[in-house]
Amino acid sequence: MKRNDIRNIAIIAHVDHGKTTLVDELLKQSGVFRSNQSVQERVMDSNDLERERGITILSKNTAVIYNDVKINIIDTPGHADFGGEVERVLKMVNGVVLVVDAFEGPMPQTKFVLKKALELQLPVIVCLNKIDRPEARPEEVIDEVLELFIDLDANEEQLDCPFIYASAKSGYAMLQPDDEPINMKPLFETILNYIPAPEGNPDGNLQTLISTIDYNEYVGRIGVGKVDNGTIKVNQDAVLVNAHDADKCKKVKITKLYEFDGLEKVEVAEAKPGAIVAIAGITDLMIGDTICSPTDPVAIPFQKISEPTIAMHFIVNDSPLAGQEGKFVTSRHLRDRLMRELNTDVSLRVEETDTTEAFKVSGRGELHLSVLIENMRREGYEFAVSKAEVLYKHDENGNLLEPIERAIIDVPEEFSGSVIEKLSQRKGELQNMGMSSGGYQRLEFLIPSRGLIGYRGDFMTDTKGNGILNTIFEEYGPYKGDIQYRDRGSLIAFEAGETITYGLFNAQERGTLFVKPGEKVYAGMVVGQNGKTDDIEVNVCKTKHLTNTRSSSADEALRLVPPKIMSLEESLDFIDTDELLEITPESLRIRKKILDSTMRMRAKRNNK
Repeated sequence: MKRNDIRNIAIIAHVDHGKTTLVDELLKQSGVFRSNQSVQERVMDSNDLERERGITILSKNTAVIYNDVKINIIDTPGHADFGGEVERVLKMVNGVVLVVDAFEGPMPQTKFVLKKALELQLPVIVCLNKIDRPEARPEEVIDEVLELFIDLDANEEQLDCPFIYASAKSGYAMLQPDDEPINMKPLFETILNYIPAPEGNPDGNLQTLISTIDYNEYVGRIGVGKVDNGTIKVNQDAVLVNAHDADKCKKVKITKLYEFDGLEKVEVAEAKPGAIVAIAGITDLMIGDTICSPTDPVAIPFQKISEPTIAMHFIVNDSPLAGQEGKFVTSRHLRDRLMRELNTDVSLRVEETDTTEAFKVSGRGELHLSVLIENMRREGYEFAVSKAEVLYKHDENGNLLEPIERAIIDVPEEFSGSVIEKLSQRKGELQNMGMSSGGYQRLEFLIPSRGLIGYRGDFMTDTKGNGILNTIFEEYGPYKGDIQYRDRGSLIAFEAGETITYGLFNAQERGTLFVKPGEKVYAGMVVGQNGKTDDIEVNVCKTKHLTNTRSSSADEALRLVPPKIMSLEESLDFIDTDELLEITPESLRIRKKILDSTMRMRAKRNNK
């Protein structure tokens, strides 16, 4: 039976091509908001980090009504690091709207998300967004999109997809580029006409695949998924099974059932095939579980999520300043929080180590892990992390393999030389070189993932902030050899205390400082970057000895260069393999793993 009153779609795109803004407009023009209601921009980006960074991190569900048809919409992330979110929500939908910037054209993540949709045989509507940009080039972009479809082995039906010309910001969509821009009606009509209605037998055995997990303090875990078959009802007995875990077979009861309406969840008594529902009251519900009838429990296959490629150690903070700024500081706190993250993040792995004080956390990229670190920091956690390291594999002959990324870089021509030089030093291989749409030079590299660790800061400096760097996982390839991450050493605090202007003034001649006067430091803490390759110790707490011919006010004449204040990402990029980043709700401190200088020197000698 077809549910002609429902359409289920996902909005997919490269980062910053306008997915969330497009969803805003669909919500507004379907009457979800009152005419006098003030609505913030990118209303779907509800997480603080999403609003600050201007990116979508978690997929979000919403629903609009158009011509008596309920359109369930899922807004997905664009970053490769959050690809796990995209992969799993595509199982809930019957088609996708691929948003492509009418100027930039298809980008690396466009290829990634489109590949996933085509593999699932989902019909695609291509929406050329930002059509009102003065430099928009719709005809060329359409050719580039079709080339991408061909590269991804799309079939005839998928190639014959509709193209929509839109400006999400201005609130209109058009079937032809010279049509009169009015509203989003052409996009709504195309969704109704082109995206198939979901099918299922309402009288058959229940099957609902859980694709997303939400959490609510009042009702606990909430599983979100599509009813594939049968009818799901409140107080119904069911069985939990999983396609990847043959032993899983648990009896459960449906205590609360919700459907989506605009930005709200609305309680319902039952839901039929095709409906996207949220189910509460099942404690150990996991992503990939299928809720079935007890009479014939059959699990729905769930695609394997791409494996993590990068790992960090999350360690209990043991610095001399430990426990002064954080609320959650013990290994039990750290473990519980990381295990809780696994409930909702399918791309994350957390492993115990040989000590209870440290956990190995693996993810899809530096951004993936830095978002987790920032969220924990804001929640009051205090801990330390090691430098990111890549996860290696071995082939059947025992050869070492490492993750290789495809890096696509757009830079003004005068900076391309330094970018090529730096990436070549990091074992990058230049594959293609040409001109991009904006008159920039486009460079395409295959580079080991570890070659990109710590590179973004250098990249922004080398291109004076004008470069665009996009990366996407390509494959596991042969190990490319050792890479030197940093060509300059650290300035290390010699003793514990508070930084003094006189000590900082003497230390700044050696390099770039990260601390200002009056900051607490401890022996072994990194207070700056040396201008040369070696680590050196400096005494930033040193005071000037007073004599009867000098007054203490003479310090006022000392001129300090403003310190370099680093963000979380910059700090993670900066730290070397023998360093840790101490993270508290108030501070970021870089430190040596071994704080004592004598023991540090001994360890260095032994490693040679």
